[in-house]
Amino acid sequence: MVKILLAEDDRALGETIVDVLQRESHFVDWETDGSSALEFLKSYQYELIILDWEMPSMTGIEVCNAYRNEGGKSPVLFLTQRSSISDKVTGFGVGADDYLPKPFVMKELILRVQALLRRPQNLVNTVIASGDLSLNLETREFTRNGNPIKLSPIEFSLMELFLKNPGVVFSNDALLDRVWPSSSDRSPYTLRNYMRRLRLKIYAESEDPKIRTVHGVGYKFDQ
Repeated sequence: MVKILLAEDDRALGETIVDVLQRESHFVDWETDGSSALEFLKSYQYELIILDWEMPSMTGIEVCNAYRNEGGKSPVLFLTQRSSISDKVTGFGVGADDYLPKPFVMKELILRVQALLRRPQNLVNTVIASGDLSLNLETREFTRNGNPIKLSPIEFSLMELFLKNPGVVFSNDALLDRVWPSSSDRSPYTLRNYMRRLRLKIYAESEDPKIRTVHGVGYKFDQ
């Protein structure tokens, strides 16, 4: 489960892309103009960014250039009707990672997305473990002492974040921004309910859960 920002002003195409990506179990924020897309990039963290080249207020080139200049590291995929070598040089020159000319079939988009999302995982193990807990990023399986525990997509994303960052205290806002789609019903109350259910799935009532509440701040995972 990853969080993707799509910036595409063609509403019919945007709706189709969002539907396809959601069916691949991704969270998608969709904006139809460049300046709004850049504001989202400043406010939230995304694992992948898909930019249309020509948009109102700011072009995809301008958005990507500003994002990279601010230190943004997530992969960027351009969607555009421009297909000349000089256009591709411009796109890659501002920090694009891939380039998909329009029109395209959705299967190719999914393959490009999968390839870009695999790149960071080449540097880390696909299995994250801590004590008796194990999370497999490739098969999307979570186990305790080898016994599978079924997690919802958001619960899985929460455990992935905790296991990758043991001991780090995440504020409520940080967890909501990194795990929930920005357009969803998000609140500290929603987060508390998810954390309560997650603990109940993993730990017995008599156990001391390693997912700890840091009062007045947020949550952390102790190894």
